[in-house]
Amino acid sequence: MAVENWRSSLEIYDLRRGDLRVVLQTDRLIEAPNWHPDGWLMVNGDGRLWRVPLAAPELVPIDTGFCDRCNNDHGFLPDGRIVLTHHTGAGAAIYALGPDGPEPLVRDRPSWWHGATGTQITYAAARGGRGVRICRMDLTTGVEQILTADLCDRDGAEVHHDGPDYSACGQHIWFNCDLGGHAQIWRMRQDGSGAAQVFADAQVNWFPHPSPCGAHVLYLAYPPGTTGHPRDLSVALWLMDVQGGQRRKVVDLFGGQGSINVPCWAPDGHAFAFMRYAPA
Repeated sequence: MAVENWRSSLEIYDLRRGDLRVVLQTDRLIEAPNWHPDGWLMVNGDGRLWRVPLAAPELVPIDTGFCDRCNNDHGFLPDGRIVLTHHTGAGAAIYALGPDGPEPLVRDRPSWWHGATGTQITYAAARGGRGVRICRMDLTTGVEQILTADLCDRDGAEVHHDGPDYSACGQHIWFNCDLGGHAQIWRMRQDGSGAAQVFADAQVNWFPHPSPCGAHVLYLAYPPGTTGHPRDLSVALWLMDVQGGQRRKVVDLFGGQGSINVPCWAPDGHAFAFMRYAPA
């Protein structure tokens, strides 16, 4: 289905009330809401980033300078700067928006930003022809560490790791990994040690996001047998506790790619934003 034929619905689920609120609907393709502490959402669309004020929702353009091929891997650094992933012919690279425009954070390509805590960021990256791995970088030193180098081959097939996000305490990184045959939710310490699958089921599970309050983890569940993380499927958003228990489905939707690729929780951890799609 062509991009121009998508209708996007930006929505919020409130855990306390157990209800949905439609924030904004548009006939353009927008993706991956982040929630700023000051009470506005950020999405990407048409290669740019957009601000959506919750008090009066509309798509307000954000000046991303020369970064005009932004994808859905974006968010905020602890110091308040916007971080984005920009695609070029050489592959995706990660930038932060400074007062003088985009500044490179991760120059090695391809790299796709996903989370931040303290002075660290975590991201997915392909290095040396070894497929997609989870990395972290110390922003004070610029040193990159590949965290999942040991979670690699499965009967000669390359294992894919993606969607890393920090726990509220910053001591763990959650991610998805298909080492067992299809994508499942994993967790490791922020230095890469202690990596373990959190639970197992037949669904294809992506993009785990721990809540800022430390009580929940949100993830996207695809139907069994799904390959990759496409946009055009009937999927569901699930919640669980940080031990992988009390799993429950909270939202059914048509979507997938673009729905919750990056951190999407409200700062208090009582609500999250997501994208729903439909043919226009």
